[in-house]
Amino acid sequence: MTEPSREIRTDVPGAARIWNYWLGGKDNYQADRLAAEAALQYYDMATFAQQSRQFLNRVVRFLAAEAGIRQFLDIGTGLPTMQNTHEIAQTIAPDSKIVYVDNDPIVLAHARVLLRNTTPEGVTDYVEADYHDPDLIIARAREILDFDQPIAVMFMGVLGHARGFAESHAVVARVVDAVPSGSYLAVWDGNDTNAALNALAENYAKSGGVPYIQQPVEHIRGYFAGLEMVEPGLVSVTEWRPEPTEIGTVEPLRETTGGVARKP
Repeated sequence: MTEPSREIRTDVPGAARIWNYWLGGKDNYQADRLAAEAALQYYDMATFAQQSRQFLNRVVRFLAAEAGIRQFLDIGTGLPTMQNTHEIAQTIAPDSKIVYVDNDPIVLAHARVLLRNTTPEGVTDYVEADYHDPDLIIARAREILDFDQPIAVMFMGVLGHARGFAESHAVVARVVDAVPSGSYLAVWDGNDTNAALNALAENYAKSGGVPYIQQPVEHIRGYFAGLEMVEPGLVSVTEWRPEPTEIGTVEPLRETTGGVARKP
């Protein structure tokens, strides 16, 4: 596992720690809590975070149980919470290999505890890297994953942190190009259809946090160019293969767009 290499700043809000707060976690600081509470004045980000997390859970279950994927590259993973990627995948297939990628040194520090929960047959590791540097991510992931076998590449709610669509599209394309046929891409991000969320993103950037840009749905669709979309296609995170108990009981989260696709 990569050792944290940067100073931990607790006076500036961090995206991973803010999400941890919204998900009910305790791994956050005052600056994070203030930013998180301020966001709730604009929009119910707690529900947003919880439903996007449920999407991740359903996606990983599909990839492991139905698609037969045994290798996962989770980029921009954030702080560990309940039902992390490796816990879901290794419950289904104990020999699964998972590489988490994040650039927050606090995430890397918490990884030491999380790694104790991996199965004896499987592998779980973290690398410190910024998703703006896909070549470094690929190089580090190659040390653990077999790039001759299918890999699930996951960008869950992080591509809005790019400096624009051209950069985020290039990052996704570079990583997808590196994995073999039979691999999968899973993405969700906030779209730009909700004025309150757009205002929230603008104010978050002013607070000192890393800017997050709500994206047009067509931009999110562009990440899957050349890939085979898995049913039901590109939808809100609540509409992607919901559990039977969720059908008709969970409001569609139209401000999100996500999907899964296979590399032919």
